[in-house]
Amino acid sequence: MPVTVVVGGQYGSEGKGKVAHFLVRETGASIAVRVGGPNSGHTTYDRHGERYIFRQLPTAALEPETICVLGAGSLVDADVLRREVERIGLSPERLMIDPGAFVITEKHKRRERESCLRERIGSTLCGVGEAVIERIRRTSSESLAAAHPYLRCFTVNGPVRSILRNRLAAGERIVIEGTQGFGLSSPHSPHYPYTTSRDTTAAAFVAEAGLSPLDVDDVVLVLRAFPIRVEGNSGPLPLEIDWSTVARESGSPYFVERTTVTGSVRRVARFDPAIVCAAIEANAPTSIVLNHVDYFDCLIAKTGRLTPWARTQVSSYEELVGRCFSWIGLSPTSLVSSPEHGVPQVPTWVQARNTLF
Repeated sequence: MPVTVVVGGQYGSEGKGKVAHFLVRETGASIAVRVGGPNSGHTTYDRHGERYIFRQLPTAALEPETICVLGAGSLVDADVLRREVERIGLSPERLMIDPGAFVITEKHKRRERESCLRERIGSTLCGVGEAVIERIRRTSSESLAAAHPYLRCFTVNGPVRSILRNRLAAGERIVIEGTQGFGLSSPHSPHYPYTTSRDTTAAAFVAEAGLSPLDVDDVVLVLRAFPIRVEGNSGPLPLEIDWSTVARESGSPYFVERTTVTGSVRRVARFDPAIVCAAIEANAPTSIVLNHVDYFDCLIAKTGRLTPWARTQVSSYEELVGRCFSWIGLSPTSLVSSPEHGVPQVPTWVQARNTLF
């Protein structure tokens, strides 16, 4: 069955949103499913180069023919969703929310602030964890999307999985856009309790969407050349360095990355094969994307070509994790084919090389 799942292989912010958006366009997928909640922002660009950040909608919401779905496992902040819907002018016909999706309220966010989660584990304080707790307690059905005055117009009659199943039966492709990264999975991360409140593996994303593992024929694992974590006491980050080091080694002026949700400066590190190998074990990806290779050399983003130093680094990463990378991200916006842009065709790179973002 034609389902693609996009999953992160480190600690989030690997570029899953851009990859998911690209895959919808590339495969002609009719439906894009966003799982999880608003505690992760996914960045993408429209065909005119304008930048968008989505915390609830799938990034392929920018594609005029794509149906956007929030499944039963989703956690929805209605205010965040409303802003995104209004910014892009998304019609109710193009957004389907499962009536059983759970609503995040101000009460959930207040409780997270009061519990000092930011200080203890670097939480974004978006209310996701508290919403998960309330759902597990099963105190009321009033927190479901079907009961919310704004979300009600987007909820479908019956489970959204039935609609997805019918689309699959018709041979249409579905792309599931996972959130965060394997290193933040509550049950599977080696760094618990410094995790998110959910499982962040491909299998969990498929379950949140309401589909079967047997529906999946493509699992895309997305990596960063330099992994990040959110600021503060957010957990271990092996081989941690600082942004001045990244800038100096790449030949760039000094720069920093900030989180898309809180605007805080991210922590950064060198590539750690241990967490990636664990993510490969748990997700069994059919293909792997390596983003942010322009951090090796600032000339990459300017020229759209890998430099010799970057080629050496990418090859060394492949040796460390025992897998070839199918796609290489050169910059936030570039999308070019590899033969035209100097990606080497050497024996260890057995898959056709392409470059993505």
